[in-house]
Amino acid sequence: MTTAPVSERVARLRASAHRIRGYALDMGEVQGQGYIGQALGVADVLAVLFGEVLRFRPDELDWPGRDRFLLSVGHYAIAAYAAFAEAGIVGVEELETYGSDGSRLPMSAMASYTPGMEISGGSLGHGLGVATGMALGLRHQGNPARVVNLLSDGELNEGSTWEAAMACAHHGLDNVLAVVDVNALQADGPTVGIQGMDPLPEKWRAFGWRARRVDGHDIAALLAALDELTAAPSAPSILLCDTRPGHGVPMLEQREKSHFLRVEADEWQSARDQLSAGGAG
Repeated sequence: MTTAPVSERVARLRASAHRIRGYALDMGEVQGQGYIGQALGVADVLAVLFGEVLRFRPDELDWPGRDRFLLSVGHYAIAAYAAFAEAGIVGVEELETYGSDGSRLPMSAMASYTPGMEISGGSLGHGLGVATGMALGLRHQGNPARVVNLLSDGELNEGSTWEAAMACAHHGLDNVLAVVDVNALQADGPTVGIQGMDPLPEKWRAFGWRARRVDGHDIAALLAALDELTAAPSAPSILLCDTRPGHGVPMLEQREKSHFLRVEADEWQSARDQLSAGGAG
C-alpha cells in the first residue's frame, strides 16, 4: 500500500479501473461475446489489487518474493488480462489476440500460456485449496509472500471451498487473502435462487477468518478494507465485494443478466461511448 493521500489513491485507481474496462471491451469485440459483464463488474476490485495490494515485478514474473495471484474463476480471464495490461505484465497490443489461435490469452485462464497466470482456472472450487497449499509452502520456505485468491460467489457453492477455508484457519495461514466477486449471478441463474449463502461475513468468521464486506465499486471502501486486512493479519482474511455485472456501461448493466454475454457488432462502439461518458468515476 502507498502512503499517498486517500483522495490521490482513489483518483488514480478510478482511472485505472476505467482503462481496465476499456481493455475488456476491446477484447470482447475480438470474439463478439464473452464474460464481459463480469469483467466490467470486477474492474474496480482488480484495479485496487494490482495497483495497491499485490507485490510483483512486471519484468521479473518469477521473482520468488512476489505475491501469488490465483484466478479461481478461469472464465474471468478477460478481466485478468485487462488488469495484466494495466499492470505492465502483458502489452496492451497483445490484447488484440484474445481467444485467437496461437494466442497467449485464451478465453479461459491457463498458466501454461499466459505470463503472470499462476494457475489454470476452470471448474470452480479449486482455487482456495491450491492457495492453502501454496501458502503452507511459502511459510515452510520462510517466504513472506502472500497468496491472493479471486473467487466468485457461485464458487462458494462448492464444498471444496469450505474444506479449504477450514484448513486455512486450522493452519493459521495469515498469508492468505481471499477476494470474492459477489455479483449475485452464476451459470444457472441468480445466485440467491440456486443456493442462498447469506450471511456471508458471519459464516467466514465462524470458520476462523477475518472478514469484511464492501461495495465492490467504491474504491475508497475497497482501499480501507484492504488496508485493514493486510496491515497486521492474524488469520486468513476475506474481502467480499458486492458488484454489478456490466458496471460502467449502462446498456450492459441494465439489460437482462446473462452469465455469458453476447454483444452485437453494432453495439461495441456504443458501449465504449457510454464508458467514456461515465469518465473515470
